[in-house]
Amino acid sequence: MLSYQQPDASGHFGRYGGSFASETLTHALTELREAYARYQNDPEFLKEFHSELAHFVGRPSPVYHAARMSREMGGAQIFLKREDLNHTGAHKINNVIGQAMLARRMGKPRVIAETGAGQHGVATATICARYGLECVVYMGAEDVKRQSPNVYRMKLLGATVVPVESGSRTLKDALNEAMRDWVANVDDTFYIIGTVAGPHPYPMMVRDFQSVIGTECLAQMPGMLAEQRIAAEHPDAVIACVGGGSNAMGIFHPYIPHQNTRLIGVEAAGEGLDSGKHSASLQRGSAGVLHGNRTFILQDQNGQITETHSISAGLDYPGVGPEHAWLQEIGRAEYVGITDKEALDAFHYLCRTEGIIPALESSHAVAYAMQLAKTLRTDQSILVNLSGRGDKDIGTVADLSGVDFYDRPSMRGHAVKGGPAA
Repeated sequence: MLSYQQPDASGHFGRYGGSFASETLTHALTELREAYARYQNDPEFLKEFHSELAHFVGRPSPVYHAARMSREMGGAQIFLKREDLNHTGAHKINNVIGQAMLARRMGKPRVIAETGAGQHGVATATICARYGLECVVYMGAEDVKRQSPNVYRMKLLGATVVPVESGSRTLKDALNEAMRDWVANVDDTFYIIGTVAGPHPYPMMVRDFQSVIGTECLAQMPGMLAEQRIAAEHPDAVIACVGGGSNAMGIFHPYIPHQNTRLIGVEAAGEGLDSGKHSASLQRGSAGVLHGNRTFILQDQNGQITETHSISAGLDYPGVGPEHAWLQEIGRAEYVGITDKEALDAFHYLCRTEGIIPALESSHAVAYAMQLAKTLRTDQSILVNLSGRGDKDIGTVADLSGVDFYDRPSMRGHAVKGGPAA
C-alpha cells in the first residue's frame, strides 16, 4: 500500500499547487480555507452532502460491463462508471453541491462559475436554483456557440450567462473573467471552481467532493469482476479524460494506494501532439503558474500561455490540476493523448455497440480504453470513468460528421410514425 498524504498545509502537491493570488483575494481564500477546514469532516455537513448525492443526484451511479465492446476488442473486460447518469448529466454536480453548501454556510448569496463544455455551468445553475442563490456563469464565446443547448439550460434554470470575447474565447478566458468578478465582489460572492485547479484549497476541495466516484468503485468493482470470473479485487487500469482533471482525480484518488491498478489520464491530442493544435499540458507543457497555482501549462519560451485546441470544449484548457502534475512526477499516474479523430470514432462506436451516447470529453477515455484492451488478456479489466453524456455534443458531432439528420432514402415507401407514407 502506498502512503499518500497530499497536499501539505500550504496546498502543495510536491512542488506543485500552492496559492498565487492577488492581495485582494487573500482574505477570501483564507476565509474559504477556514470554512472548508471547519466543515470537511463535520458529521452534519457530510450527512447533508451524502443525502443530496443520494436523493438529488441519484448516487451511487452504476458500474456497467460493456460486454459487446469488450468482446469486439478481443482483450480486457471494459467497465464504465456511469457518471453520465447523474442528474444534470455529468460528474460536475458532485462538487457543485459541496461548494454550494459551503456558500450557504458562509453567508454568500451570489455564486459565480466558469464553464467550458457547459456541464459545470448547468450543475452550478441547477444547485443555485435549488438553494435560491444568484448565479452568474462565465463562458468563452467560442464555447457558447458549440455548446448552445447547455447555454439555454443554464438560462432556463435562472442563471446569467456571460459570453467572454477575449483571448481564444474558451475555458481559460472564462476563468480569467470569473476571477476578475470575484476580485470585485469578494464580500457577497462565492466562486465555485469546477476543476481541480486554482489556488489552495480548490484543488484539494474539488478532489475531495469528487472522490465519491472512486470510493463507490472500490465497493462496486469486486462484485462486477467476480461476475465475469475475474479473480481480482480491483481493475488492472482506471482510465479518465483529463482537461483540468476533476473527473480523473475523483476516480483516481481512492485508487492511489492500490499500486497494482494503473491510473491513466487521457489528454486531448487534438490534431496531434506535435501539431501545435492540442490541449496536452502534461505531455507537451512545462511547469509554470496559471490561475493561482503552480502546475504544468502550455506556454511559449517567454512564459506566455499558448492557444489550445480540442474537439471537446471541456478539455480545451492550457493547464491541469497540480495533483495530476505531481502524480505524473512520482510515477503513480501516466498520461497519454487521444486525437480529435480517435475520440470522434470512439463516440460513434460506443453509440452503436452499447447504446450509450458519451460526452466528447469522455470519448477520449473510451478511445484509449479500446486501444489498451486489445493489448491485455480477457481475464484482465479496465474501468473507464464515463464522466458525462453526449446530448450537449450532438450538434458538434453532426457538423463534423457531415451527417444529414434524416435518412431520407430509407424512409421512402415506409410509413412515418404520426404521419402519412413518405
